[in-house]
Amino acid sequence: MGNLYLTYREGFPQDLKRPFLEYSDGSLITYGELEEQSSQYANGFFDLGLQPGDRVSVQVDKSPEVIFIYLACLRSNLIFHPLNTAYKESELSFFLDDAKPSIFICQKEINDNISSLGLKKEPQYVFTLLPEEGESIQSIKRKGDHEIVDCSEEHTAALLYSSGTTGKPKGIMLTHGNIGSNALALKEAWNFTQEDCLLHALPIYHVHGLFVALGCVFLSGSRVLWMSAFDADEVQKILPKCSVMMGVPTYYTRLLSSPELNQDTTANIRVFISGSAPLLEDTFNEFHSKTGHYILERYGMTETNIICSNPIEGKRKPGTVGLPLERQNLRIVDDSLNNLDKDEIGNIQVKGPNVFNGYWNLPEKTNEDFSSDNYFNTGDKGFIDQDGYLTIVGRSKDMIISGGLNVYPKEIESLIDNLEGVGESAVIGLKDDDLGEKVVAVVVRKDKSDITEEELITTLKKGIAGFKVPKQVIFVEELPRNAMGKVQKNVLRDNYQ
Repeated sequence: MGNLYLTYREGFPQDLKRPFLEYSDGSLITYGELEEQSSQYANGFFDLGLQPGDRVSVQVDKSPEVIFIYLACLRSNLIFHPLNTAYKESELSFFLDDAKPSIFICQKEINDNISSLGLKKEPQYVFTLLPEEGESIQSIKRKGDHEIVDCSEEHTAALLYSSGTTGKPKGIMLTHGNIGSNALALKEAWNFTQEDCLLHALPIYHVHGLFVALGCVFLSGSRVLWMSAFDADEVQKILPKCSVMMGVPTYYTRLLSSPELNQDTTANIRVFISGSAPLLEDTFNEFHSKTGHYILERYGMTETNIICSNPIEGKRKPGTVGLPLERQNLRIVDDSLNNLDKDEIGNIQVKGPNVFNGYWNLPEKTNEDFSSDNYFNTGDKGFIDQDGYLTIVGRSKDMIISGGLNVYPKEIESLIDNLEGVGESAVIGLKDDDLGEKVVAVVVRKDKSDITEEELITTLKKGIAGFKVPKQVIFVEELPRNAMGKVQKNVLRDNYQ
């Protein structure tokens, strides 16, 4: 496959004047402009002296400019490192110290106070995205042809971070081949053509919005209708212009609350796709009742891209995440790695060209998460039914998926346990109609402490991203434990569900 940009470009329309991106007001960015802008940034990276394998970290609001930068990184064989804009200084410091980027593109407030991050070594270059906010990355652009850097499909294209159960984030290395092979499989599985228009309301700092959604567009030469963020009312207005919508379950629950959602407003939609968190069967059924559409649920992880999908043509089973994609090897095994029969619950493992190349600077952790025959252990539990559809029943890791974003309890627990007046804590996810799961902290106070829910939440908001902050704090005398002393989170979930 080689350089992923070349794979993408093969899917561009012959007429580069065709629209790639359309704003709600009708203004456009063409495929020709996409190619020109990415080329100019790539020239700029070369002029700055960046070398293949250098990291480009980006923490800015959603913008088409970020797409140009991502493609420029691919063209230059640089490693694109997107960061959630909700991350606070302490979180950001870790990511930058670990990734050691040559360039950091950030928002004005971070740019103005970069020294406050306390980095071991500051990036060689720090830019804002917009000229009015400071020294902008746009200033490096240089016109002229750009020779796309030759690289293999094994070279790392992107670095994304995902915490583990210890709470310490891990850098996930996705190669040109990982991203490209998955995008090609999805384009075929979901029947993307040049005539499609994708409603894009997802963020572009993670796999779903960046690699899945845009990959399907690039490879089919279709276009996106661009939204800076999801807004149910605005979505309703522009749905008639689109043929595909991708979203997290929260998007669909919020759409269902709108009285305007009906078969007429969704008549032009070819398929609604949901992922990043489990879709409730109630949501699936209610959405069909209102619109006549069966939402297509799929399953993936940052480490694997998309593994399974319900079919475009054929039965979409509520509660399942569908069938393995082409070239996916998926198995259900017990703790001794014995293969289990159909309908038997076990550990979900996967092997294929989509599976990541390992954790950044963590070879031991990489080896730990792969079997001797190179299957990746997802940490999820599930079963394959008689028709071959995968159902996920839980996570062997305690991860919470809230509004489509991953929250790792250990990280939050460590912060809570260090607060004055707290003895210990357990963080769990509880069912929430809007978010899928909400973050809840169960806390044991120290003797004589009178720390309140409001105080605890206010303190956490200062140090971590808002989506990680507990929506509720429950104070208890003690946490339930098993005979070995391990906190029984299943008991807590049962007690407070």
